[in-house]
Amino acid sequence: MPAPLVTLIAGPTASGKSALALERAQETGAVIVNADSQQLYADLRVLTARPSPEDQTLAEHRLYGVADAADAWSVGRWARSVAPLLDELKAQDRHALIVGGTGLYFTALTKGIADIPDVPIAAREATQEAYDFLGEDAFRARLAERDPRAAATIAPSDRQRLTRALAVAETTGRALTDWQAETRPLLSPDGYDRLVIEPDRAALYDRCDRRVTLMVEQGALDEVRALMRRRLDPDLPAMKAVGVRDFEAHLKGKVALEDAMDAVRQATRNYAKRQLTWFRNQAPDWPRA
Repeated sequence: MPAPLVTLIAGPTASGKSALALERAQETGAVIVNADSQQLYADLRVLTARPSPEDQTLAEHRLYGVADAADAWSVGRWARSVAPLLDELKAQDRHALIVGGTGLYFTALTKGIADIPDVPIAAREATQEAYDFLGEDAFRARLAERDPRAAATIAPSDRQRLTRALAVAETTGRALTDWQAETRPLLSPDGYDRLVIEPDRAALYDRCDRRVTLMVEQGALDEVRALMRRRLDPDLPAMKAVGVRDFEAHLKGKVALEDAMDAVRQATRNYAKRQLTWFRNQAPDWPRA
């Protein structure tokens, strides 16, 4: 039986996924495909440690830096972008290395995720304002008219899920739970190899700390300064990237640079820990390296 044309390489930030993928791509001619929700954004090359221009000359990279910070990409949008790309590579008999730390992207590939159309920012904001105005009980009753299953199952005080459910129902004309019932994996069970990079915890945290120092040296503050000039919605995914808010606080004169760097180091370690936990719980049977 021929080897699968897709290899999934998952793991926490600063674990060496990109370096491993680049090494394999140079050996095999494979295409490296991004599965990191923050490395999608063109505005965040340094802050997300996206593959450098030099690395991208050594192997073909796809879905890196393809989104503007003002544009909110969802898991569904990434899935709709990666599916035709994988079909294209399969038709060319080319191997794909799908690399990243965003667990839900791998869930979409291996287990399936609802292909829900993107909800406009204005619609999301309107439902959030309605929640604040009506209060949870009245808002949940309103949601029950459009999506009774969501209204009955979403936990108390879960504002984010409640408002999303209503925004989806009102924007698409279909209940969120109906969309979720139509999930299917993008890859067949025998269509991929898989690997989780799981370094020693202390060594990983040390790499996280050193990465923050390197980011500042490479221009992270300039990236944040450019985002500040655009006055983007702070709830956009790109604006929630690790480092943006802490370095913004420094640039506004609220904290010293070293204090901001310490905060980013801690946030980076926390993010890596959450990723380790997610893959340990959601992909326990994947081979480790």
